[in-house]
Amino acid sequence: MSKAAIGIFDSGIGGTSIFNEIHNLLPSENYIYFADSINAPYGDKSKDDIIALSIKNTELLLEKNCKLIVVACNTATTNAITILRENYDVPFIGIEPALKPAALNTKSKAIGILATKGTLSSALFHEATDLYSQNIRVIEQVGTVIVPLVENGKINTPEMKILLQNYLKPMLEANIDYLVLGCTHYPYLIPLLLEILPKQVKIIDSTLAVAKQTQTILEQHKLSNLSNRKGHSIFYSNGNIRVLNSILQNRFTVQALDF
Repeated sequence: MSKAAIGIFDSGIGGTSIFNEIHNLLPSENYIYFADSINAPYGDKSKDDIIALSIKNTELLLEKNCKLIVVACNTATTNAITILRENYDVPFIGIEPALKPAALNTKSKAIGILATKGTLSSALFHEATDLYSQNIRVIEQVGTVIVPLVENGKINTPEMKILLQNYLKPMLEANIDYLVLGCTHYPYLIPLLLEILPKQVKIIDSTLAVAKQTQTILEQHKLSNLSNRKGHSIFYSNGNIRVLNSILQNRFTVQALDF
């Protein structure tokens, strides 16, 4: 199984931000990525729908003999990963908003979180908030419209910048010094966010932590690919593969999948 691929799925192209970090850390591993773009965004779907889609995506990756699955979607993680772990034998790596480092390091005692409705309304997110945000003000903002814009390649656009300015305004008025990105699509917005945010506001996302956790779990389960050769990566999408190719800068094989 060590030569089998690491499976990664997301509601679209956002999880490629996670793939990039894992691939940089573990270049000898093989990867299979599935972008469920036709169903994006997950954030405005019901919990039952999110679970059903996550199960469907998992079974697709298991059919392709993946040895470990990264749920590269905050919404899918917070709503479905417990059920996935209960029903399948492979290890799962989930993605959660990095509230802990923001809460532990804030000086202004105010942090902002930009995430999907599905993540912010989940029980798992509320548990994390209760655990880490005592005596800290947490300003939550649902990133409505962001995912569809990213999925359509409209990242560095005036439309996106105006949207982000509106979303960040109440956070800046509350004097946040940390902004937590709670969706894997959002790291692609960091250049725009840096233009908008004051220099003292730090941006936190989970990508590197997820990569390190993937490495740890592979080692614990003795699933690491110890080859010195660079691994092979293939990407599938049931949406527009042009945008996925663009995000990946045409470095990998991308195939359309009717799924």
